[in-house]
Amino acid sequence: MPAAGLPRRPRTSRLVRTLVVAGTGAAVLALPLLGAGSASAATPSLTTAAVLGYPNNLDGWIRASLAIMAERNIPGSYDGIYRNIMRESSGNPNAINLWDSNAAAGTPSKGLLQVIDPTFQAYHVPGTSFDPYDPIANITAACNYAAARYGSIDNVFGAY
Repeated sequence: MPAAGLPRRPRTSRLVRTLVVAGTGAAVLALPLLGAGSASAATPSLTTAAVLGYPNNLDGWIRASLAIMAERNIPGSYDGIYRNIMRESSGNPNAINLWDSNAAAGTPSKGLLQVIDPTFQAYHVPGTSFDPYDPIANITAACNYAAARYGSIDNVFGAY
């Protein structure tokens, strides 16, 4: 029975109270992560062809990628990268394959070297974009994968 003169507070279910507490806890945990990502001093600069002094075209993307690959000891040659790009995307950094088995499974191949998201994430090269459509990030991640799987992108002559 409520105290005299005070209105009774409506009852909430245990599930609602649990969800509110859990949601508040998740927000508290996420806020430091969100704040850290927006601080300019903590955000590393991403490598672009222009930053490395190369033109913003296929030739520049390959040369910029080769420079990053050389720093990370990822093998590959201009000719090997170019040959695979021409086969996979015809040089279109926005290419996406929506018809093969990967696409049917919900993970379409993307970018110059047609990399699926799980492979891109697993073989991402630090200092490059986390966008699989970014030409330099796509090339370096694909070459990193090809190096681990085939020894080098130069050893890839078909779909990989």
